[in-house]
Amino acid sequence: MPVEGNLELQKILSFLKEIGLDIIEKELDTTFLPGLSLGPNCIYIDYNKLLYPGDILHEAGHLAVTTSSQRQLAGTKKIAADWPTQAEEIGAILWSFAAANHLQLPLEFVFHPYGYKNESDWLISNFTNENYIGLPFLEWIGLCLGKERAVKENKPAFPAMLKWMRD
Repeated sequence: MPVEGNLELQKILSFLKEIGLDIIEKELDTTFLPGLSLGPNCIYIDYNKLLYPGDILHEAGHLAVTTSSQRQLAGTKKIAADWPTQAEEIGAILWSFAAANHLQLPLEFVFHPYGYKNESDWLISNFTNENYIGLPFLEWIGLCLGKERAVKENKPAFPAMLKWMRD
């Protein structure tokens, strides 16, 4: 998949660079998501095997919701065997929704029918109806605020983010 001419892909790559995640082009063997793999504070992309560019945001979400110390271990044998935790998985899904919203990408671009264990429509429906599964986790790690707390603190509520990367 060529980067040139693919405006959605260019938006994603520029955004990830802005928030401090490295993108490394690399030939990959078989991976869980075609053409994508995680490394220490980076995403490896094999553009020849990448099928769904929206998956990049989900993988970025994994890195974003992980502690900075654990982020440096991603893709290595030193990362915890239970990484990502269930909370981090749900957080990565919601983070990718916020990123798609921020980048003004259609939700179907990220939550395509070939991912998310056939629950893409369910996720889109929930997020569109402001049922933000995973919001307490993202709020707890300091990335955003739910409506009530945002009003109290006079700050924007999710899907606006206070910051994109967990400390």
